[in-house]
Amino acid sequence: MSKYLKEDVIRMVRENDVAFIRMQFTDIFGQLKNVAISASQIEKAVGNQIMIDGSSIEGFVRINESDQYLWPDLDTFAVLPWQSQRGKVARLICDVHNPDGTPFAGDPRGVLKNALHRALNMGYTFNVGPEMEFFLFQKDEQGHPTTTTSDEAGYFDLGPLDHGESTRREICTSLEKMGFEIEASHHEVAAGQHEIDFKYANALTAADNIMTFKQAVKTIAQKNGLHATFMPKPVFGINGSGMHTNMSLFRDGENAFADPADARGLSREAYAFIAGILTHIRGMTAITNPLINSYKRLVPGYEAPCYLAWSASNRSALIRIPAARGTGTRIELRCPDPSCNPYLNMAVCLAAGLDGINKGLTPPDEMTENIFAMDAETREAKGIKSLPATLREAIDCLKADKIICTALGDHVLTQYTAGKEREWDAYRTHVSQWEIERYLVMY
Repeated sequence: MSKYLKEDVIRMVRENDVAFIRMQFTDIFGQLKNVAISASQIEKAVGNQIMIDGSSIEGFVRINESDQYLWPDLDTFAVLPWQSQRGKVARLICDVHNPDGTPFAGDPRGVLKNALHRALNMGYTFNVGPEMEFFLFQKDEQGHPTTTTSDEAGYFDLGPLDHGESTRREICTSLEKMGFEIEASHHEVAAGQHEIDFKYANALTAADNIMTFKQAVKTIAQKNGLHATFMPKPVFGINGSGMHTNMSLFRDGENAFADPADARGLSREAYAFIAGILTHIRGMTAITNPLINSYKRLVPGYEAPCYLAWSASNRSALIRIPAARGTGTRIELRCPDPSCNPYLNMAVCLAAGLDGINKGLTPPDEMTENIFAMDAETREAKGIKSLPATLREAIDCLKADKIICTALGDHVLTQYTAGKEREWDAYRTHVSQWEIERYLVMY
């Protein structure tokens, strides 16, 4: 049931002295877009009459079919607290529709809605809690971002070692003004690396929250003279940034993953969901880890999972079951990184898990040993496979997985893989500084 009506949004714009409204949407590759309108156009906006040129958005539509419309989700209305207090700025998160009123097949938010509808037809709702990691770096004299930080802090350290503490605190207070419930924030393992965790929500709200979170982090960091990045592996030799994705299914208000009679407190649905994820994870990886750079994080030695296994506690496994049970029972997928499109990430996770439930799949035995300490022969003997090692391999795995392809839909699948193949070709043919330094004199 909706929280706001059209009249409520119009009233809040006037009562809060809002001067501009950002009509936000997300493209296929996870980039936040917007059309800014003045407050005088709010009636038009809530009437679904704001138009965009879809041919200008990579992966949307061709130039001869460019007109599209933004239909705002009225419940997402919020004033942006980091904007000027004189003439406030608000936002509405929108769905993209065709001129005839039908949902646009290339809208990632619509892809997630379709997945949630399929889950609802099975009697489930899907909740997600992300753990967002990012780096704060200094800028050079020209204001360009660097990978330099004066931060000398480590895991859970605080000021004065943690030079980003004040910025992190400002991010948290700004998000709380927007209705976020911040559960924890702390310095991460690497210098300049931070994590902020906010409370789980239904998957659509969680994906919206991730996009809002990224905007808040980047905007507030910039205001404070820093550069925030969600690039998975910005610095060689230190830990990269992940977006561990905690998931649970609820049915009739109860956690469907919980079963107190089971030795691990997990239900049949939980085991089948785990099995579904492990079955399809190689086909999902181009979505959960979408950049060339993503695969430089997914290597042994930096706490990022790269082997297909699950465990109730072992952090070297791809899937971990955190200690909480009962209502808090959840499955944590540890490979996604924060560069991913959260709508597509959640859609493919749900599709994979539901396929496991539909087929009654059973996961392999729990892996309690440190997989990072195993050699290749031991992993092979135990049947432990690896995630794709490159974006090219991940794209091929995606194309071969019918369940994941169906979850994305033909339009998103075609445009997404074409875009990623162009990215791979650009990388493959680029001559890097590493090659120059290694080969120019030697050969």
